[in-house]
Parts: sequence; structure tokens; C-alpha cells
Amino acid sequence: MTDLPLPESFSEPVPTLGLMDVDAVEEALSRSRASVYRYANTDLSQLNLPYSPKHLNPEIRSHHTDPLLFHPSEVARFAKEVLKIKQVIIEVQNRAPDPTQDLLREILIELQGIHKTLRDRSEF
Repeated sequence: MTDLPLPESFSEPVPTLGLMDVDAVEEALSRSRASVYRYANTDLSQLNLPYSPKHLNPEIRSHHTDPLLFHPSEVARFAKEVLKIKQVIIEVQNRAPDPTQDLLREILIELQGIHKTLRDRSEF
């Protein structure tokens, strides 16, 4: 958790339909988490690097804390061209509902209501 001031408005997280997180890439490529991070086209000093044909290029992120997400066609391209895997089949499946995420979403909604109530009271 960070000690940043609360933004004026909250929004639901943007759905990442069809994009793969590091766990999904790890499973698809049969590689370790460390090797997926090593393959990824990222740098601590720069947020979004230019496209690199020798690396696994993540989707554009707006902040360093955003998770790395990869398009399935990029994962397939990387597997074929860089890892030299002959036959690549990438299947993106929707994950089962996660009770932890559901609980966190409910907590967020409750906190948003509290934040709005406090902001409305302070305006009087």
C-alpha cells in the first residue's frame, strides 16, 4: 500500500480481456518466472521501451506499478522467432472468478462511498 493522496474519482480496473499476465506467459512458454522477466522488454529507468524484435514486448503501461501484460500474438511471435519453438499454440482462457478479487472489489466500493461521504461533508 502506498501513502499517496486519494484521487478525486475512482474507477473500476480496465478489463484485460485477451491479454496474458506473467503467470500465463510462464505457463505457455514452459519457462520460469525469472526467465519471462529476463525476456521482457523492460527497463527500470524507462517506462515503455521501443519495440524490440529480440525481446518479449509488453503492452503499454501508464505507471511502473502496472502489471506486465502481453498480447497472445506477441507471445507466439517471441516463441517462434526468438525461442525457435516450431509449433506454437497460445490459448487464452478466462480465469475462474477469484473470491479474493471479489472481496477487494467490494472493499473498494465501500471505501469509495466513505471517501465521497467525507468529501461531501467537508464541502459544507
